[in-house]
Amino acid sequence: MGALVGIDVGGTKVALCVGAPGGELQATLRRATEPSGDPAADVARLAEDARQVIAQAGLQLADVEAVGVSLPGPLDPEGRRVLNPPNLPGWGEVPVGDLLSESLGLEAIHLENDANAAAVAEARFGAGRGFASVLYATMSTGVGGGIVLDGRLWRGRSWSAGEIGHTTLEWDGELCNCGLRGCAEAYIGGAAWQKRLARVAPDDGRVAELAGGSAQATPVHVVEAAREGDAFALAEIERFNRYLTHLLVNLAFTLDPEAVVLGTIVAAAGEELVLGPVREAVRARTWPRIGGGLELRAATLGEQLPYYAGLCAALTGAEGSASTPA
Repeated sequence: MGALVGIDVGGTKVALCVGAPGGELQATLRRATEPSGDPAADVARLAEDARQVIAQAGLQLADVEAVGVSLPGPLDPEGRRVLNPPNLPGWGEVPVGDLLSESLGLEAIHLENDANAAAVAEARFGAGRGFASVLYATMSTGVGGGIVLDGRLWRGRSWSAGEIGHTTLEWDGELCNCGLRGCAEAYIGGAAWQKRLARVAPDDGRVAELAGGSAQATPVHVVEAAREGDAFALAEIERFNRYLTHLLVNLAFTLDPEAVVLGTIVAAAGEELVLGPVREAVRARTWPRIGGGLELRAATLGEQLPYYAGLCAALTGAEGSASTPA
């Protein structure tokens, strides 16, 4: 297989790379997303970015085997379109694949949901390497996930597999941004947690002090205060761990994966505050043959993840290593 170009489009940044199928990165480029409100112009700029990073790698377009684009959903990978992504202002139903194909003169343009692409990246090149079945979960602004089963990305009947943030944890519970109640995202998503902190963080407490006021408090400040032994922060971490455990126990019984890779908040909090207690709680609340051998690990790709997500969108498309709805 020839060179691969990976493009990861996020709400705040765009990351591109040129890499090899084995994961070696030959060139990288990163910039702010800066949506113009005109999706065709935005995609044309992505094409120019791709040309730039290809030249930076000392290659030409003819050397490129495939281009992968990791994007926030919802999207239709088969139709190579995004479908009104909320994190990309002005983007409605946009044929990203066709626009890039026309601009670059390359037919092999593959789109993938960003959480799915990140799941494949951690499974192939990160903390999930060596396992055939991996569940990836990320808790940043929201809660997303991706499922790799027997080495293949599982997309589901409607391309929606891995939407673990909308698994119900509390019947008729907190209102989620999706419009449903009790979703995991409403309890362990970063945006929901930040709103909660603005309501409940003591104005004279350590979290508010670190944040410059409770209205500015984020999970990052909670983690920092918890490391210092602050009682409020430790109680918030315990609450987060309880809901995360609830989610993972349900997923463990449903999917029985070999490994669960946890990103963002969990990776930042580390072993002592989150990963260790959650691992112990999950094993206590599952059957030994399910939880006993389940590996719970923090994601390891860190700042490199966007590059590998784009690269894995290209790999998954080029190899056909994903489920495709009939």
